[in-house]
Amino acid sequence: MTQLLAAEVQEFIRQHEQDDVSRLALGKNPFPNLSYPEILNQIAARQKARNKLPTWYGAKGILFPTPVSVEQTSSEAAARYKASLVSGHLIDLTGGFGVDSFYFSKSCRRVTHCEVNKDLHAIALHNFKVLGADNTTFVNDDGNQVLKSTTESFSWIYVDPSRRHDLKGKVFQLSDCTPDAAEWISLWLEKAPNVMIKTAPMLDLSAGLSQLEHIREIHIVALKGEVRELLWIANRGYDGPVQLKAVDVSTGKTFTTPFGSSPEARFSQPQRFLYEPGPQLLKTGAFADIGNQYGLYKLHPLSHLYTLDDLVDFPGRVFEITSVLPYSKPAMKPLSGQAMNVSVRHFPESVETIRKRYKIKDGGHRYAFFTTATDDKKIVLLCKKIDA
Repeated sequence: MTQLLAAEVQEFIRQHEQDDVSRLALGKNPFPNLSYPEILNQIAARQKARNKLPTWYGAKGILFPTPVSVEQTSSEAAARYKASLVSGHLIDLTGGFGVDSFYFSKSCRRVTHCEVNKDLHAIALHNFKVLGADNTTFVNDDGNQVLKSTTESFSWIYVDPSRRHDLKGKVFQLSDCTPDAAEWISLWLEKAPNVMIKTAPMLDLSAGLSQLEHIREIHIVALKGEVRELLWIANRGYDGPVQLKAVDVSTGKTFTTPFGSSPEARFSQPQRFLYEPGPQLLKTGAFADIGNQYGLYKLHPLSHLYTLDDLVDFPGRVFEITSVLPYSKPAMKPLSGQAMNVSVRHFPESVETIRKRYKIKDGGHRYAFFTTATDDKKIVLLCKKIDA
């Protein structure tokens, strides 16, 4: 592994980091004493890390694991957000490449990084030295076994169960992940008063709450309009209401609502502006509360689109409505041959069907929302996007 750090090898990696790795693989290995696949692995991993892990990408002397490991690790933005939630002495039971642990070390007095894979353990240990994170202890062992055997006390336990199953491939149900959080959470809460569990965004909130004890908060973490992970915060002995916190870490906009709340929604015909919630808000399922908190009106109980005559700061996309059309052949005829971005919300036809039937091209700067109004009539909203 250390041979990869030789100056000439690092220079080769940087010179070719924009190249097609599959094409490079067809060429001759310029370093016969080194494994060419390992060199190419560093190039491929750096390509994935460029935008996701700029600190690692920009530092000299960094070693990367497989591109798959880089792909699965938290982004720096998400890791930074997680670190803002913890303090004291934290143990990361599934340390992996170490991105989360690195940022935990910025907010915690001390971090213990556990990783059973020898290569990942060695890479993380090396990189932390390069990055100057000196308050982290590294243990090459299974995190749960470390917990069972240690007499140390911890303020927080963090775990990111593996979502790779030998038979099922990518998984997200708790019982398919390793370790199974539902099976181990009792032990974790014995060892620390606070536990943070990262799961896939596809996990149903109700299903997770039915299996995990003492959950106080669920953080729905999005990056640039895509939900990347769920964070389940458990506190020892807690048995109260669960708060949902939806945040896009690229903008910092946060929406908080009690899980399971069902206030009355307000409805209206389309007004001047159309509001489309970000996916992190939709994941909460608090569709009435979304409108109520931002003073918006829903177009229909099932469309999850909102409207208002005023422009408000909103965690999602905002459009100005330029036309409201009835959904009919005469109304659709002028759209034929035009380019626009088509979306459907609580509408009986798919985007593909609409495009084909009315010969609407994809792209352009205009947006068309095919949806249902509060009076159950099918309508088309022609819009222009308001830049954030």
